[in-house]
Amino acid sequence: MLNLIGALFSGLFVGVLARFLYPGDVPLGWGMTILLGVGGSLLASLLTTRGQGDGVSRAGCLASVLGAMALIYAGRHLGWHI
Repeated sequence: MLNLIGALFSGLFVGVLARFLYPGDVPLGWGMTILLGVGGSLLASLLTTRGQGDGVSRAGCLASVLGAMALIYAGRHLGWHI
């Protein structure tokens, strides 16, 4: 249960940072921001550690924000309303 709560809080943090750093307006609600952050964290984790990492690092947090920004970019170019 605590892992789920931690994932939601870290997803919110990563999603808000990604929305703030992404150039242009990103009109998302709080729920979609959390999902964006969690998705960005998962994407970064899969690409950098191939699913075998544990713990928190500054590089991992930066990679999570970049992963979330990549999801925003991909969503806009695939025609989703992000």
